[in-house]
Amino acid sequence: MRPQRYSRRELLGATAGISIAGLAGCLGDDSTDTETETDPSTGEQTGEDATQVGMIYALAGLDDRSFNDAANRGIQRARLDYGISFSNHEPDAAKDIERLQRELARSETPTYDLLCCIGFVQQDSLGQIASEYPEQQFMIVDATVDAENVASYVFKEHEGSFQSGHLAGELTSREITLGTGTTNPDERIVGFVGGVENDLIKRFEAGYRAGVKYADSEVTVRSSYVGNFADVQTAFDMAQGMYDDGADIVYHAAGGAGLGVFQAAQAANRYAIGVDADQSRSNPRYADVILASMVKRVDNAIYSATSNVVEGGFQGGSVVPLGLEADGVDVVYGTSLEPAIPNDVKTAIQTSREAIIAGDITVPTEVEG
Repeated sequence: MRPQRYSRRELLGATAGISIAGLAGCLGDDSTDTETETDPSTGEQTGEDATQVGMIYALAGLDDRSFNDAANRGIQRARLDYGISFSNHEPDAAKDIERLQRELARSETPTYDLLCCIGFVQQDSLGQIASEYPEQQFMIVDATVDAENVASYVFKEHEGSFQSGHLAGELTSREITLGTGTTNPDERIVGFVGGVENDLIKRFEAGYRAGVKYADSEVTVRSSYVGNFADVQTAFDMAQGMYDDGADIVYHAAGGAGLGVFQAAQAANRYAIGVDADQSRSNPRYADVILASMVKRVDNAIYSATSNVVEGGFQGGSVVPLGLEADGVDVVYGTSLEPAIPNDVKTAIQTSREAIIAGDITVPTEVEG
């Protein structure tokens, strides 16, 4: 059993409490209690000492219609349910991340109960900052930091990507007309556009390729990497090249750059699969080409970490895996195209989902061959 951890603010409050108690013993105590109280009917915190959360986002910043916006939805939900207070911090460049982590960790106005570090790019600096501020509680999304004051939330994106690949493989092998697009079953080609070519994004590709092959071993998968998560034009050019070469469907794991994949799909009258959030909702102008999105429940990770702190159950030193079974990842069909996807394809996707959860399908985390 892990020893109970106390946040930096709780320790500072305890120290202040000792001093105040000493004075009260001499002067008499007629002070007003301003500690946080919780409404049992709503779970909302009241008073001056509501839980304080600092949000440090990934480099794409807010309004990315994807990863960061999902994290923001999670902390907004925690605010509504628990009455917590939070502040948003958006680094302009990688060099800003360590500075933000350190500034918030040593802040006393407010003193943060939890700092949420969104994205793998925060991993290296957080390892150092967490050791410098051992009483500060942190959580990180999409990476692991081995420290007792850091809770690491990692997603099994390869499992959700397998589902995306299974869908793409099923549809490219058929003559399908959905919305304004069509497939060409004589070609049977699909594509993948990644952001940065690292271990994390390669897991998306590995799962996607495995899902495609599970549907139809004869389907060709083409892949390219933008080199960042912001270059819409390069993503457009890569996807356009795939569509020109016969691809029916392109799945992206390229963050904000993925907008270029949707634009290329519209220009080619083909299809795309989004990532991180339901992009047919967050980018409705492209709903006519977005077959589905592989959602990562970043919002659930933020909400879970925050609620754990509020309720005194911070999971410091732990790695929390979020896959299909835990509803950490999933495939959701596009708002416009879902009704036109054949029912037997939906049944096949649901069957493979259940097989992955049961352990009957093992999804690779590395690109095979």
